[in-house]
Amino acid sequence: MVKRVLLASPRGYCAGVERAVETVERALELHGPPIYVRKQIVHNKHVVDELQRRGAVFVEREGEIPVGATVVFSAHGVAPSVHANSRARSLRTIDATCPLVSKVHAEARHYAVRGYTILLIGHAGHEEVEGTMGEAPDCILLVESVADAERVLPPQTHRLAHLTQTTLSVDDTAEILKVLHRRFPGIESPRKEDICYATTNRQRAVKRLLPAVDLLLVIGSRNSSNSNRLVETARAGGIDAYLIDDENEIEPAWLEGVETVGLTSGASAPEALVLRVLAWFRARGVLEVDELDAIPEDVSFRLPPQIRAGSTSS
Repeated sequence: MVKRVLLASPRGYCAGVERAVETVERALELHGPPIYVRKQIVHNKHVVDELQRRGAVFVEREGEIPVGATVVFSAHGVAPSVHANSRARSLRTIDATCPLVSKVHAEARHYAVRGYTILLIGHAGHEEVEGTMGEAPDCILLVESVADAERVLPPQTHRLAHLTQTTLSVDDTAEILKVLHRRFPGIESPRKEDICYATTNRQRAVKRLLPAVDLLLVIGSRNSSNSNRLVETARAGGIDAYLIDDENEIEPAWLEGVETVGLTSGASAPEALVLRVLAWFRARGVLEVDELDAIPEDVSFRLPPQIRAGSTSS
């Protein structure tokens, strides 16, 4: 029987997600609905559903948006071709790309213009990876795993660099980099690592939690990369872990023989979902809720200039 819930800290929203969600909210206030959003603004079902209720319209491609309408680009970033297509349709664009993703885009351009081959560590099909590869499609090779790192054959190695998707497993990425540095001793690294502070901090917080829990629940949607990495972190540490969108997905069978449940949330999951899960446990007699000491986070990002300008003039 569950007696205690132990909360990881930090958890939930990162600065890039806060900025992206607020960007859509403010755009709706400034311009009124509909505001179009290319892809999901962040990878969380509840956030997307709430913004839809307020008048946001989510589309897969910019070609689906009426000529001259306003579109917000998601936190994951877009390729230069998306900007070009949007200009061709006279769309008013508001770019909510996380500044830490924009940093990786800038690194890709920096290396590409200097004739480098870039090995991008990331997951095929993820929006962030698609956007980064779009910056220099002829120069970037995708590396998804240690096996890929062992067999990748860049066309030249005298100018070789690596970049990283921002939401990867810190441990898995370190293993991939070991292989790349062994095979290509001269490979260059970005001056500051690409995996974002929030991804790193949330994985560290889970590791600190594991010795004290019998099971970990991670609140986050299925397409959330950083949330899935938290599940993997727990399982790699020998603790059962499950990804849930909300309390309705908790399976009572998971809790059999469990006394302490660990609880965390991915960087795109709002704290309101954590409170709902805690209420679910309290309704079943769990009275003890504790929280680990937090890893400090004081990062914040300014809203896009189009939103700041609109707010100033209103």
